[in-house]
Amino acid sequence: MKTQRILSRTLSLWGATFGLLLALPAAQAETIRVAIGTQDTTINCATGGLLIRELKLLEKYLPRTGKYKDAQYQIEWKNFTSGAPLTNEMVAGKLDLGSMADFPGSFNGAAFQKAGRKSIFITVLSGSTTGSGNGIVVPKDSKVQSLAELKGRTISVPFASTSHGMLLRAIQAQGWDPLKDVNITTQAPEVAGPALQAGKVEAHADFVPFAELFPYRGFARKIYDGSQANVPTFHGSLVDEDYAKKYPEVVAAYLRAALEADRLVAAEPEKYSELIAKVTGIEAEVNYLFHGPLGLQTRDLSWKPEYRQAVKTSLDTLRLLKRTDNDIDANAFVQDGFIRAAFKEAGLDYDRQLKNYARSPLVAKDAATGKPITDVSRVAQVWVAGEPLVRHYASPENAFGDLQKLEKSGKKARVVYAQDRDSGNKLLAADAWFVLGAKGEVDAFLLKDQAEGWAAKHGGKVADFAGVRAALAG
Repeated sequence: MKTQRILSRTLSLWGATFGLLLALPAAQAETIRVAIGTQDTTINCATGGLLIRELKLLEKYLPRTGKYKDAQYQIEWKNFTSGAPLTNEMVAGKLDLGSMADFPGSFNGAAFQKAGRKSIFITVLSGSTTGSGNGIVVPKDSKVQSLAELKGRTISVPFASTSHGMLLRAIQAQGWDPLKDVNITTQAPEVAGPALQAGKVEAHADFVPFAELFPYRGFARKIYDGSQANVPTFHGSLVDEDYAKKYPEVVAAYLRAALEADRLVAAEPEKYSELIAKVTGIEAEVNYLFHGPLGLQTRDLSWKPEYRQAVKTSLDTLRLLKRTDNDIDANAFVQDGFIRAAFKEAGLDYDRQLKNYARSPLVAKDAATGKPITDVSRVAQVWVAGEPLVRHYASPENAFGDLQKLEKSGKKARVVYAQDRDSGNKLLAADAWFVLGAKGEVDAFLLKDQAEGWAAKHGGKVADFAGVRAALAG
């Protein structure tokens, strides 16, 4: 009887304990925030933000095994028009990752350091080892044709941007004092556009895509390309170091998503140029100028020495401007471990890409002759209204000849592109200068003095877009 009473009491205690356990709330799965700052209108950041968000690529790669088996993800996106306010929110702990250019990215590192923390530059997204993408424009009817003519004038620029760094270096190359020989004022691109249209600013320096967008929209003319300074520039992504240490697999997932976005754009640049246009309002013709084959900049997720140097130069500029009190170790700030791991997981060869300096390749046949294009130095392209794909030509004369036939049949070009004969940069043909040679060959140039120099050396007649088309038609 005594044994039965003990057993009965024990079972009652077990039952009570089990009841209490059932009454307790279940253990909560960890909710991991993934807060990403984007710059949608800075279209060469698309593979690190806009496209990942719109195509839901991050969700595809977020880890869901091991310590992440029961994790819940809280994905947050916030768009900015420049890097400085994005940095403010990263430092405030409101964002975990963000995309911006070399100069504001370096400012990001300095701001984190001032707060007693660190950020890491984890990848490049798109850039130019020679500096194209940044540029200086003047109002359409301005008589100014070159940077040298801007001495004593007012130039606006978004402060703390990569174009600000370019402008300072371009002024230095002229031998000018930036505090005495020019008046530099701060102006965001959304303010600069109306100012240029109203003739309220004499010149404006800006980053991707505004030095091309404003001319495309017809109220500005580009007089200086960043490649003239031959100073590398890029946009890339940064992460809060504490976040990267806590969730390295999440950072890897973000980079896998960026790699897939890059692959998709390379395969169908027209399609994704239209998507970017739909989201941002930046015309697809301008997006294709950057993201299409032989684009003005190259999408590149590898840390080439030139991009590392761009960070070092930016850090030096910050010290010169007294925007940071302490030295930042550029080698520790730029880290390629995460992107190398992402390449490996994606089955890609990082070291091979590191050695690849080619522009996005063009594999096509001349739309006029049907022959394969083997020399891209004089390539021209026409995007015909109503056609989903851009037409490619081995030369401007082939393109202009075919365009004349298309127009006679009632079709219209959305845009015409040409490759600069000197730099190889893709140009909006409507704003370019051309040299028409004795045998009918046509070469394109960004600046009039470049065209005049070519004509003086090689012979030929200098003309604008309308002039060269009329000459070929006659």
